[in-house]
Amino acid sequence: MAAFDFAAWPPHFSTEQLDELHLKATTYALAHGLLYLPVAPRPPLPTSAIHAPLSLVPSPFPRHLFAFAQKIQSIYNVLYSKIAMDTEFLDNVMGAEQGVGKVDNFTGQLWSGWKKLRDENALAQPLQLGLFRSDYLLHHSEGSDYALRQVEFNTISSSFGTLSERAAQIHRHLLASTSYFEASPIFRADNFPSNNTTSGLAEGLALAHKAYGVPEACILFVVQPGERNVFDQRWLEYDLLEKSNIKVIRQTFDELADSAVVEPSSSVLKVNNVEISTVYFRAGYTPTDYPTSAQYDTRFLLERSRAIKCPSYPLQLAGGKKVQQVLAQEGVLERFIDSAAAQELRASWMEMWGLDEEDGTRKAAERHMQLVLKPQREGGGNNVYKEAIPPFLETLDAQEKAAWIAMALIVPPEGIQGHLVKAEVEGNVKTEVVSELGIFGYSLFGAGEVKAEKEIGWLVRTKGKDSNEGGVASGFSVLDSIVLVD
Repeated sequence: MAAFDFAAWPPHFSTEQLDELHLKATTYALAHGLLYLPVAPRPPLPTSAIHAPLSLVPSPFPRHLFAFAQKIQSIYNVLYSKIAMDTEFLDNVMGAEQGVGKVDNFTGQLWSGWKKLRDENALAQPLQLGLFRSDYLLHHSEGSDYALRQVEFNTISSSFGTLSERAAQIHRHLLASTSYFEASPIFRADNFPSNNTTSGLAEGLALAHKAYGVPEACILFVVQPGERNVFDQRWLEYDLLEKSNIKVIRQTFDELADSAVVEPSSSVLKVNNVEISTVYFRAGYTPTDYPTSAQYDTRFLLERSRAIKCPSYPLQLAGGKKVQQVLAQEGVLERFIDSAAAQELRASWMEMWGLDEEDGTRKAAERHMQLVLKPQREGGGNNVYKEAIPPFLETLDAQEKAAWIAMALIVPPEGIQGHLVKAEVEGNVKTEVVSELGIFGYSLFGAGEVKAEKEIGWLVRTKGKDSNEGGVASGFSVLDSIVLVD
């Protein structure tokens, strides 16, 4: 069988057919909760919504590589759980005394909070919950087939699980209602994989709640003020209530400064006098979430409680780019997992090194057109690419280099196009695109062992090829799904 021709995608549609797909997709999105709040200004209570940015046609993805990404998610779940339980490793890599936290203030603040809890013997809850997402691109090197390559591993606020499920539903709806106008034989139901990420993420949160052991307690969602991506979070809230009878409280760090207390004798966390079983952070992954010391104080208060954190201080630190780079060094993976599992993970990695390594900066300068530089940040818009690298390197002093890693750029399929739709833009835009696959998983762990873990779903984000960054919430991407190809 001939290899799939990515450059021939998508098949041709007439203007009238694209208009029909556009109308059906956007009305389905509005009717089924694939939504954003509109851009400010808006009233304090929502009175309107817009559909989230989306793709009209799913992106092709090799069936065997999709299955491989799903398979290795369980290995990643265990790996990052073990990293979060390895205090010595995290102190060395991310700590403020000898690791990244020494030169990166944000990382240092998180590590220092964790160290203070340890010094005070105030870690009241051994269990931790991870809701993870491992992100991948297809990679093509000269003379070889496409391979799967990891972009990054997310341990905090791994977003768009519930909206990605609805994006996949839209494409299945378009298939059922139009057959995509018989434009390609690939448009068959068995090539559109199911996506049940909402129930999977809620299952992880419900497991943590049950492990806490107080049925009438609530789960706390720590959220950013003015969050436009609120529906991605609300779908989890609805699933928890409807399937598990677990109520959710949503508050910002500033609101929690007034409402949250930790009882001294029991370490029970209460918000507005309601006991909290699990703290799910959809904020706290970026320095802008901590404009003053007050927000760090509130985070510290939550961390010292008996509630199960998702993520805890150490699990958030485990998601640092420096950890990803150190894991790529020879023999480090075997500290946490067996050699067979380590071999499978290494098969999905690009070359990485630290700028603070011997010749690390020189190598980055010489190879800059094939590289991306990454700091210890999440959320999009933080990386430095290609021609921007040499002048950026000139701005870093010797200490600052320790906070940055260099990673070989992944080379995605050439010529693949998509039809992208945004509520703020009339019509659909056909452009050359790059699609990123994310695989979700959860892990409940503590006291040296993983209690439960599972691969639970996926997402696809598609962006114009000229955009280096990939965040949907930051405006770079649209939500998409996949059609499997052989």
